Amino acid sequence: MPDGDLRTRLFEKIPRNALTLALEGVNALIRPADNVYYQELDAKYKTVRCFLPALVEHIRFGANVAGEPVVAAFDWLRSNIARKKPGNDAPREVIRKPWQRHVLREDGSVDFHAYTFCVLDELHTALRRRDVFVAPSWRYADPRAGLLDGAEWEATRPIICRTLGLSAQPEPTLSALTNELDRTYRAVAARLPDNPAVRFDQVGDKQELVLSPLDKLDEPASLIALRERVAGMLPRVDLPELILEVAARTGFTDAFTHLSERTARATDLPISLCAVLMAEACNTGPEPLIRGDIPALKRDRLSWVDQNYVRDDTLTAANAILVAAQSRMALANLWGGGEVASADGIRFVVPVRTVHAGPNPKYFGVGRGVTWYNLISDQFSGLNDITVPGTLRDSLILLAVVLEQQTDLQPTQIMTDTGAYSDVVFGLFRLLGYRFSPRLADVGGTRFWRIDPQADYGLLNTISAHNLSLQKIIPHWDDMLRLVGSLKLGLVPATGIMRTLQVGDRPTRLAQAIAEFGRIDKTLHTLTYIDDEAKRRGTLTQLNRGEGRHSVARAVFHGKRGELRQHYREGQEDQLGALGLVLNMIVLWNTIYMEAALDQLRADGYTVKNEDVARLSPLLHEHINMLGRYSFSVPEAVAKGELRPLHDPADND
Repeated sequence: MPDGDLRTRLFEKIPRNALTLALEGVNALIRPADNVYYQELDAKYKTVRCFLPALVEHIRFGANVAGEPVVAAFDWLRSNIARKKPGNDAPREVIRKPWQRHVLREDGSVDFHAYTFCVLDELHTALRRRDVFVAPSWRYADPRAGLLDGAEWEATRPIICRTLGLSAQPEPTLSALTNELDRTYRAVAARLPDNPAVRFDQVGDKQELVLSPLDKLDEPASLIALRERVAGMLPRVDLPELILEVAARTGFTDAFTHLSERTARATDLPISLCAVLMAEACNTGPEPLIRGDIPALKRDRLSWVDQNYVRDDTLTAANAILVAAQSRMALANLWGGGEVASADGIRFVVPVRTVHAGPNPKYFGVGRGVTWYNLISDQFSGLNDITVPGTLRDSLILLAVVLEQQTDLQPTQIMTDTGAYSDVVFGLFRLLGYRFSPRLADVGGTRFWRIDPQADYGLLNTISAHNLSLQKIIPHWDDMLRLVGSLKLGLVPATGIMRTLQVGDRPTRLAQAIAEFGRIDKTLHTLTYIDDEAKRRGTLTQLNRGEGRHSVARAVFHGKRGELRQHYREGQEDQLGALGLVLNMIVLWNTIYMEAALDQLRADGYTVKNEDVARLSPLLHEHINMLGRYSFSVPEAVAKGELRPLHDPADND
């Protein structure tokens, strides 16, 4: 039998043999009569002694910082198990308090039998926590497998630390965060008496912080009038013409390459591509678009283009072109600089039989569906999307949609609605250089953490009773850097690190350290959130942009009752990717013509205020015809880059 197979077979029997017996020995230890204890222990030790030599000979354990004492004790057993009189130099860090009265004799020496059971018991616990691991094994492998390691990590560490603004040793970064948290507490506490949005209510024997909801901002008459004028001046256009016009202006169709990577282009390929994208985005299928008298719109051409050109990498590349075009628009830069983005999901019922859909009676009734999770910039462009079966449960999806976006925009502040955050997500975002800013619907239920238990934070003392322990972070700092470095470099996907962070329903020690780090940033966010009305309004504004984009998505995705009927995940992702692409085309087209309308209004002497322009939105679709007419042609002047004539609001035709 190969040595690797022997190690694997021996190891996979550990929970049922050695470690089960160890736990039985623990049960015997709790009996009050010492003579019973020794009889039980001797009986169990004889059984363990039958296979323990083979176990220590063939199994080599690895460990993280928390598991190193266990491995050291196990190695000591390996070198002493064959001796008639084992040495008295056994590592004692593994002997926790419940074991001390059984393992340590009155003279300070170690009872070898009891020590063996103590080590096996601690080994069992450490294996479940993945503080100790073994190879080869799938079930008990190192949860950090796949992360940067060895010489590669030593060479990469300085670059990662410099890029993310972190120190190689934990103390400088943690000291800076400690000072930032203390300053924020004191500044917010000092302004509390003058903050009308915050009050404290007595709930039972506790005081809870209550944050008043935001009042609706009144829209000035100038904004209402400007919005109506601009919307009325947008040209009336059919969706196929809009798509072709954006293709002519941006050249996004060049991003669609043949699956075989051949460079030859079919005649009128952009027309075929635009037709396929529209068929997918509108959920109508190709039938309404097929024209037997136009080669680019024949059935076989559209099928060939769909199979060979539309896929994840080409959709991503085309989307990057559209996002870059939007970010160059002066009007888009009035809406935002690209530093802010929000993530939210829109749900689609999937009425066909598929394993790539999940139930949720609230959203899908008796059926099943998917959630299309989007990352949207403050310039209204969609940066990335992920299709999730059912509804979002794993908050790491949020991290994935941020890290895996491939546009020129690099947002640093990420906003979400209330449900999509956890301490671990806060920690990972802060380590990766982002500021995570979820909307907090119930601040009263949020925990406020502190590092200095003696600090006086005035009115905030009553709600900041939870103490952080930096000692939970310091031993795992290097592994935390390895994890975020591996994520940043794309060596591991964000959705694939659950094995690193969790074993069953128990977080690993590394996850606990990241969560403790995240509690610092979550408390900083919560403090500034209750202190700054502008921050709360900014978060709400950005989330409303996401909701507005989803409304346009519903209007575009009108075919087949708005239900997604793809059986396979790849088909779901490609179809919803095409929808995202068409949404970005609509946003870009609207921005272009809104900018032209504003220029015309200024030229006509109309007063246009920048503060009103900043509150306009390109998420309009009433002027876009998506039904009935599918003519893939544009006026010659428009094809050459000229703008369409603006619409005369007085013309009711």
